[in-house]
Amino acid sequence: MTAIRETHFQLPGQTAFYRGKVRDVYSIGQPQDLLVMVASDRISAFDHILPRAIPHKGAVLNQLAAHFLEATRDICPNWLIGTPDPNVAVGHRCEPLRIEMVIRGYLAGHAARSYAAGLRSLCGVAMPEGMRENDAFPEPIITPSTKAEEGHDEDISRAEILARGLASEEDYVQMEAYTRALFRRGTEMAAARGLILVDTKYEFGKKDGKVVLMDEIHTPDSSRYFYAEAYAERQAAGEKQRQLSKEFVREWLMANGFQGKEGQQMPDMPDAFVQEISDRYIELFEIVTGKTFVRDTSEDPAGRIEGNILRALRELA
Repeated sequence: MTAIRETHFQLPGQTAFYRGKVRDVYSIGQPQDLLVMVASDRISAFDHILPRAIPHKGAVLNQLAAHFLEATRDICPNWLIGTPDPNVAVGHRCEPLRIEMVIRGYLAGHAARSYAAGLRSLCGVAMPEGMRENDAFPEPIITPSTKAEEGHDEDISRAEILARGLASEEDYVQMEAYTRALFRRGTEMAAARGLILVDTKYEFGKKDGKVVLMDEIHTPDSSRYFYAEAYAERQAAGEKQRQLSKEFVREWLMANGFQGKEGQQMPDMPDAFVQEISDRYIELFEIVTGKTFVRDTSEDPAGRIEGNILRALRELA
C-alpha cells in the first residue's frame, strides 16, 4: 500500500506553504484567497510525528471532516468549499484564533491522567471528587489549549486567554457557544451510530469579522469515541472501554517507552502495527458514517491529488 508522506506542489497563484503535523497547506492568493489542505498519511502523537505514514489515513480524516462540516453548517459557519479529492479540502482562508477549544464529556485521556496525578482542576475548570476513569462529567467541560506552531500545545484557562489577548471576550464567548452546540450535535450523531463522543476539539478563525469553524472536526485525530454497547457494564466492572480513536496509538507508544518527553527514543513501528492503525481508521470511518470506505489503488497518488487540485482551482477562478 502506498502512503502519502508529504507533497511538493507548485500551484497556480500559490503564495505560501505550511507543513503541519498531518496536513500540507497551500495558500492561494487573490482574488480567491483560498487554502488547499492536503491530508497526508502522517500520524502524530504526543505532539511528535511518527516515523511511518499510515496508508489511507489522510483520506479517512479528510472525508470524515467533510462529512461533519456539512452536517453542522446550520450551527456554525465553516471554512470548507469542497473536497475535490479524497485527500484534499479547499476552503476560505481565515485568520486563525490560536486556541484549541477542547470539550470533554468524560474523564478520559489527558484529563484522566491529570486526575490520576491528583489534580482536581483543569484549565481553571473544577473536576468533581470521586470520579473513575471514563466516568461521565455531570456536564461537559471546556478545557482549552494553546495552538502551538511548533512543540507542545499547553493547557490554558479562559482567564489566561483573555488576559493574554489570544481572543476578545466577545469572540471567546462565541467560540464557547459554538463548541457546546457542535459537541451536542456530534454526540447525537455518534449515538445514532452506537457510539459515545467522549471528547473532541474545535479550531476557529475569523473571516469578514465573524468567527468561523476551521480544520477538521469529529475525526479520530481530534476526537475520542467509545462503543455505547456495554459501556455501563464495563464501567461498573472497572474494565477498559472499547474505543475508536487513536488513543491505542498513544498506549502502544507508552508501552514502548515513549511519551514525547526529552531524552525518550521514538520506537520503530512494525508493519503489523502500521496495518492495524490503517484498519482501525477505516473501521471508524465506516462505523461513524455508515458508508463503505473506498480504498485508493492509484499507482501515483501525488499525481492524482495534484490533478484534482488543479481542476478545482480552475473551476473556482
